[in-house]
Amino acid sequence: MKLIIGNKNYSSWSLRAWLAAKQSGLSFEEILVPMFGEQWEQAKQDDTGLSPSHGKVPILWDDETVVWDSLAIMEYLSDKVGRDRFWPKDDTARGMARAMVCEMHSGYAGLRSECPMNIRKTFEGVQISETTRQDVVRILGLWAEARARFGAGGPFLFGTFGAADVYYAPVVSRFLSYGFKVPGFAEGYMQAVWEHHWLAEWVAAAENEEWVLEQYDSIAVQ
Repeated sequence: MKLIIGNKNYSSWSLRAWLAAKQSGLSFEEILVPMFGEQWEQAKQDDTGLSPSHGKVPILWDDETVVWDSLAIMEYLSDKVGRDRFWPKDDTARGMARAMVCEMHSGYAGLRSECPMNIRKTFEGVQISETTRQDVVRILGLWAEARARFGAGGPFLFGTFGAADVYYAPVVSRFLSYGFKVPGFAEGYMQAVWEHHWLAEWVAAAENEEWVLEQYDSIAVQ
């Protein structure tokens, strides 16, 4: 398999697909195409590049099968290796985990637009809208419920690392980069995610990247 991703410092959707590929346990080749550069434009025209996804990342190639969209990639991999590797075995827990993943996939527009993922930078005095504040409150509420009801088996949302953590890992990065104040239980969860060996590998690579995208580095501050 080949997984095409964008810059590790900025591409939250690439991080989700990459973590899903790691979680699957399957071997895959990682192909990083720097976003918005010459290679990016060429890849959008290349039959074996980004063209099936209309120039968006991530995209997974598995022989003749091509899958784009991070959630579709995770579900495709889940079909290949068995859903228990990604989702809780308990029906009730799995239902909540799926709902949380889908809400993350389709929602939180304020947080996404105002606080783009930027692993290398720490921002101070960032002004956020009421919409983004409500996004943060909603996410913390979901984390609290998942941990309280289903987190007894480990430090992650549903105990062991799984699909929900794959999807909320970029949120952890955002909360850290933008200095959001969170309750103690959330600090513990965020630390567990950030110290996970896959996240540590991704973060180290992101910090060593040379590409800079000014539109993501210039955030309004007070």
